[in-house]
Amino acid sequence: MKRLGIIITLALIMIVSNSNSQDFKDARIAIRRSSTPVMTPEFMWDLGRISDIQISPDGKNILFGIGEYSIKENKGNRNLYLMPIGGGTPKKLTDSKSTIYNAIWRPDGKKIGYLSSEKNGVQIWEMNPDGSGKSQVSNIIGGISSFSYAPSLKYILFVKRVKIDQNVQDMHPDLPEANVLIYDDLMYRHWDSWSDGHYNHLFLAHYEDGMISYDYDIMKNEPHDSPMAPHGGMEQVAWSPTGSHIAYVSKKMTGKEYATSTNSDIYLYEVQGRTTKNISSFNPGYDMNPVFSPDGQYIIWNSMKKPGFEADKKSITLYHIESETAEDLSANFDQDADNFVWSDDSKTAYFISGTKATYQIYSLDIATREIKQITTGRHDYTELKWANKKTLIGAKMSMSMPTEIFSINIKKGDEKQLTNVNTEKLESITLGEVKERWVKTTDGKDMLTWVIYPPEFDATKKYPTLLYCQGGPQSAVSQFFSYRWNFQMMAANGYIVVAPNRRGLPTFGSEWNDQISLDYGGQNMKDYLSAIDDVAKEDYVDADRLGAVGASYGGFSVYWLAGNHDKRFKAFIAHCGMFNFQSWYATTEEMFFANHDLGGGYWEKERPKSYDFSPHNFVGNWDTPILVIHGGNDFRIPYTEGMQAFNAAQLQGIPSKFLYFPEENHFVTKPQNAVVWQREFFKWLNEYLKK
Repeated sequence: MKRLGIIITLALIMIVSNSNSQDFKDARIAIRRSSTPVMTPEFMWDLGRISDIQISPDGKNILFGIGEYSIKENKGNRNLYLMPIGGGTPKKLTDSKSTIYNAIWRPDGKKIGYLSSEKNGVQIWEMNPDGSGKSQVSNIIGGISSFSYAPSLKYILFVKRVKIDQNVQDMHPDLPEANVLIYDDLMYRHWDSWSDGHYNHLFLAHYEDGMISYDYDIMKNEPHDSPMAPHGGMEQVAWSPTGSHIAYVSKKMTGKEYATSTNSDIYLYEVQGRTTKNISSFNPGYDMNPVFSPDGQYIIWNSMKKPGFEADKKSITLYHIESETAEDLSANFDQDADNFVWSDDSKTAYFISGTKATYQIYSLDIATREIKQITTGRHDYTELKWANKKTLIGAKMSMSMPTEIFSINIKKGDEKQLTNVNTEKLESITLGEVKERWVKTTDGKDMLTWVIYPPEFDATKKYPTLLYCQGGPQSAVSQFFSYRWNFQMMAANGYIVVAPNRRGLPTFGSEWNDQISLDYGGQNMKDYLSAIDDVAKEDYVDADRLGAVGASYGGFSVYWLAGNHDKRFKAFIAHCGMFNFQSWYATTEEMFFANHDLGGGYWEKERPKSYDFSPHNFVGNWDTPILVIHGGNDFRIPYTEGMQAFNAAQLQGIPSKFLYFPEENHFVTKPQNAVVWQREFFKWLNEYLKK
């Protein structure tokens, strides 16, 4: 259920989301009285969103994108900026009405390539590094979704959707207007899209004089994706330094086997001979995101060893190209490793890893296998690039700061902020203080819990307080700045927020992370209650005005707590949560996740005990107002789960409301929908926790 590497992908989805423009009244949400401005939905949607850092080949400049949104127009747009490696005022390179993304430097540094929908769908374009001389490079029918240059500049690799399977028109050519989907195997839909017989394929095209030609499919006739659907990007594809080989990720299975397995692999394609081989067949779990070393001796990637377990530890796999052997370099490192970059001498690999609910930068000495932590602090690094032997460039955020670009001194770990895209805006409002609190759990463990206080917090007053239940279920409550579940927004509305890193969340070791599987209503629920009970003892917490909110697994948590909270809470909000494990198991799409975390099908002769934790078993105990939210295109947890919960509350006479977004998936991405979400969210809480 947890999505890997989703941050940039989701940001782009939000940018390109659109609907018919309509009049929009700027009726700002009612927030608590304050002597200074605080966070509002409108303010948050006015923030610029940095993504996709690219360092110029000569190491002198940083290319990046900023996404901006219009609530009135109900859409976003993204443009490109250039900044010196040491910082300075960014120069805007594009001012396009069509969203621009996948911007990369040409290997010779003389051009910047990017994707734009300016003409004939999404195509490859180029411009000079100063933003001049824009020209179209590709004109592929149907458009493309991503691309990269060969280091030799002889080729461009691009991704295009290719029709492989038959559709109803192929089966019944005499009925061209028939609107029917026909399936005889699993994985007929994924995330928010029904299978239409098309797959992501990698195409290799000759590149000369600023144009591509003679493209051919290196996965011809294969019913498989690369990059992998639904969220994979060019981080799953890599060129060798000489351009002789391409490494790419694919899960070459179909139907039931695909739906029940996490066994993706790294494939090595030889450009000259047009041959492909699997170089990670030894591993039965995920293998993802290959990166060649600059000297061409190694490929590094992350692996998950346990088959079917999508939240297993991301181990560091180092593949020796000449000997065709691989080794695990993180056997003694009980943390995830991702976002690999190499030093230019190939002696060190750098990566991002989580520790104690933060995401930091680490180094790996290839010769000694020694791993060292470089950065510290209360923040999350989400992107990482090599600049030079002294400096790394990264994208960093915190609960109180949207993403900005920083330089990092490799030896000292010192950081320098290079961009200030949102600094002036944030200085115009008052943010709440974020504190780290360690809570003792029922089994004697120490649990890190973030507590976010309202702006101008006064310890002599009493505040309504929210328990935040995290999704995933294995996705850390780290220092993320969310544009949906924004803790500063909750605090701005006068609520103390309690956000525990309960059992099942990463960055605290594999034992803590893995415990939640098969135990959904067990220790992690006790952890939630330990956190809220501990904070509720404070004099400034009004223990008679507690609420619980959450999405996905957090939505399940809210449903479960609604039937087991012993009257602690006065209001609940559940977004896209699992309500009935039997119906959810029978309608979700990534069956590997359901099988691993529930233990198998509900029809088994010895039914897994996990089904006993299903919230619908406790719905007769519900006695507290609940807001249910769901998206119509959510295939991970179908909207009927929300309908069941809402119907059960209504039939029992419990105050309840159903907020349904027909066009949204597991997330709410369209600006106006998102503002409605925020308004209804706080309207509900204010109704039951502030009166």
